[in-house]
This record gives sequence, structure tokens and C-alpha cells, in this order.
Amino acid sequence: MKTRQIPYIIAMTLGLQLASGCSDSFLEVKPKGTDLETNYYRNATEAFNGLIAIYDVVGWQGGNYVTKIGAMNAGSDDHLAGGGGPNDVSAYQVFSKYTLSPAQGPQEELWRKGYAGIFRANTLLGKLPGIPMDENLKKRFEAESRFLRAYFYFDLVRMFKNIPLLTQAVSTSEMYDVVQAPPAEVYNLIIEDLKAAIAEPSFPDQVPAKGEGGRATRGAAHALLGKVYLYQERWAEAATEFAEVNGATPGQTSAKYGYKLLERYEDLWNFYSNKFNSESIFEIAYSSFSGGNWDCISCTEGNVLNIMVGPRGYNKLKPGAPDMASGWSFLVVTKSLFDAIHFDPRYKSTVLNMDSLKANGIADYSKGYDDTGYFLYKFAAKTTDETDGPGNKELNYPQNMYEIRLADTYLMEAEALLKAGQGGGAGTRAYALLNAVRARVGLTPVTATDDNIFRERRVELAGEGHRWFDLVRTGRAVAALGNRGFTAGKHEILPIPLLEMENTKIEQSKEWGGTK
Repeated sequence: MKTRQIPYIIAMTLGLQLASGCSDSFLEVKPKGTDLETNYYRNATEAFNGLIAIYDVVGWQGGNYVTKIGAMNAGSDDHLAGGGGPNDVSAYQVFSKYTLSPAQGPQEELWRKGYAGIFRANTLLGKLPGIPMDENLKKRFEAESRFLRAYFYFDLVRMFKNIPLLTQAVSTSEMYDVVQAPPAEVYNLIIEDLKAAIAEPSFPDQVPAKGEGGRATRGAAHALLGKVYLYQERWAEAATEFAEVNGATPGQTSAKYGYKLLERYEDLWNFYSNKFNSESIFEIAYSSFSGGNWDCISCTEGNVLNIMVGPRGYNKLKPGAPDMASGWSFLVVTKSLFDAIHFDPRYKSTVLNMDSLKANGIADYSKGYDDTGYFLYKFAAKTTDETDGPGNKELNYPQNMYEIRLADTYLMEAEALLKAGQGGGAGTRAYALLNAVRARVGLTPVTATDDNIFRERRVELAGEGHRWFDLVRTGRAVAALGNRGFTAGKHEILPIPLLEMENTKIEQSKEWGGTK
């Protein structure tokens, strides 16, 4: 008999399990194992474990290797899906070629991630009032939960547009009647949650990297709120939020939150010494000690993107060759990105030019699917980053990922100021913000124009999952991706996963042939 799957939103209502996190810093929680939600939340310790269960979803990695950053890279003009063949991680292949459909693509994992986080946040928010614990600590947990719920909803609404809006646990009697909300209502809740978190005195401005690295702060909430306003084209409000984060003088330490650009761009990609550094505003934590293995790929807390993006069959031929681990050749860098960054100081930290290394007899590799000869070096696994922790080393690389970092908020504020009507010439704040990012890598100043800022975002943030969103929100996607099959009025959002519409009231978006 064939087992019938049920939509993910419905599955989540049938019993939430709290799995202990295994990521580094505060996410390492013991005892390991699971506890049913109905028997949980009796004290502050269990409330804390419930909070960690929400954070654990931030680094969601599907059993078929789908992550948000990986998927968004595949759909952008900076990368091709790559891998071992045209069906290798098909979710990336169809997004990269714009042949995705409601039944095939990265949307199922991205939908699952968003609603897993939302259900966990709603559960803790519903339980907190009745838990006997310190009131200030309870308020901090509430602020963090609301920040995280806003974070998950923001990803969902910008990827899918038409989504259910749930602010409390859904009973089994209601689970088939969940409907979608107008996007404006989703944005209103996101803003409400972020403002509530910001206003909470117990929500910290900063957290110590040791022990609490990865936890949300008031600075992260301001940064996310600025980003939300940017997507709504509320330029002045966006600029105000980013200015709060970026501080009075671009390039200098933000007095309130302690943010500062690292002096060397290449240090951003050091796996160990620079986790939760001064440039990091909100960071996705991974660990090499979760014991991830092939039995459950989605269970690992190691960073699977590290092994995915390296060159296949890598082989050093001369002593000066990079110390690379042999990878799987996914998300290869396009010639377009290579041309854009080749003569930029950030090139060597971003792109591994295997084409050149092979041609000069320095190193060799096996060409994979979509091969261009260029690989995403900033995330590719290095032999020096391998550890002796448990599990398969391929699934347990420990590099954290930046969800929001200071160079990103500098450039978003500069964009918001320009679009709010302010100038971008020498002496303006937009000029100072843009050129603080450029000065860090030794580039000369340029006028802050929309095109200059957009180009700077491409090379500064290459491979970090921002490019597809930037192309869509600025109306540049058709020009950049039309040759790949991107269709205006359709591909600006992902289709609602087919499974979510079976026996439910959830409707497909009009862009994808539905009625919503």
C-alpha cells in the first residue's frame, strides 16, 4: 500500500517535537533526544530548550541538500546548479534553468523551513505566559521568538507572496481550513513583531560571542526591520533603521551595537577565529561535532554547502596549490560573475579559478555538470578546516554563514537614502557608506549611484544568497536571467508546493496558474 503524504502545515499541527540543537555556541543543548511539545515547557530550562528549537531552524538543511542560500544562488545569474549531472539535486537544477513547477523545485524545503520555525515560535510564545520563571528572562525569550517569527515570515512572503498567517498553534480541527492572508497583513505582523522586540528592555543590544554567539539582538532586529521597509519601498524608514545599526560614522565602530567592518575582507571566511565577529549582525551557526552521517543528512549541524561547492576530484599537483577538499562542484560561478569580479580585490577570496590552475599544471579536477572552471571559494571546504569530530567529515564542516552583515546594511542604507531623494556625491552619507565598503578592500571612492551600489552588492556579497532577491526587488531579473528562462510576472516568486494544496484551502498563486 502506498503511504500518502500530508501537507507540511498539517503535519506540524499533529505534534511538535523539540530536538536538541547541536550547533556551536549557545545552540549546543543537552540532553540529546526529543520531547513532545504537549509534555514540555514546565520551567525556564525547558523554555530555553524551546527557544533553541526555533533557532535550530535558521540553519535548516533539507535531506536533499537544499538550503536557502544554495537555492537562491542556483536561481541567480552568478551561479549555475552544477553538480554531477542534470538530475543531481534536481531542486537546484530546475531553479537554475527556470523549469521549476509546483511539483519540483526548492520550494518544498523552503516552505517547510519557514513553517517549522513559525510553528516552534508560536508554540513557545503561547506557552511562555504560564511558565514559572524570571519575568525579565521570559520577556527576552518572547522578544527573541518574535524576532525569529518575523525572520521566517519575511523569507516566506518574499519567496511565495501568498502564504498562511498563523500567530498561534493550530488545532487539529482547524488544520484543513487554514487560508492564505494578503501579503500586506503578513508584512504588518513582521513589522509588529520586530518593533515589539526592539522595544523590549530585556532584549540585549549585544551578546558575548562566547556562550551566546548567534542569538538575536536589538541591532539585528533594526537591521531586519530596515530590510523589510526596503522591500516595501519605504525608503526613509528603511534608512532610519539602517542608520541605527550602522552608527554615526561609516567605517567606524557603531557605538551602541559594537559593529565594525573587519579590516581584511578575507578574514570574513575564516572558519574558526572569526565566528560572530564585529561585522556579523545575524549569523547562521554550524558545528563539526554533531556527528552527521549519511543515514540522516538533514540531521547534521555541519555546513553541507561547504562540500557541495568545491571542485570534484581535486588534486594538488604542485606545493603552491590551494589546500582544497574534493567537493561536488555545485553552484559553479558563471562567466558573468567572473568578469564582474575578476579585477576586484575580493576576487581571490571569492572565486577559485580551477581553469587557470589546471592550465598551469598547479592543480587538477574532474569537470562536473555546467562546468565553467570557476568555483565559490569563500565557502568551499578546505583540508585545513576538517576536524576529528564524529560522523562523516563531508557533512560536518563548521563554517558559519552570514544572514546579515555590516557591509550589507551599509549598502542597503546607501540605496535607501538615494531612493528617498538624497544625493550621493562626496560629503553625503550615501557616499560615505558605499565607499567605506570599497575602502576596506583598497578601492578608490565613487559617487553613490543606484547602479554603483548595485554593482558593489554583487561583488561584496557574491555567493551569500542575496543576488536573486536583489535582482527581483529592483526589477533587473528579466535582463539578467531572461536567457535562462526567467519570465516576468511569474518567476518573481516560487510556486506554492503542490503537496500543500492537497485537501486544504491553500490556493496556488496566479503567477503559477492558480487563483490566488
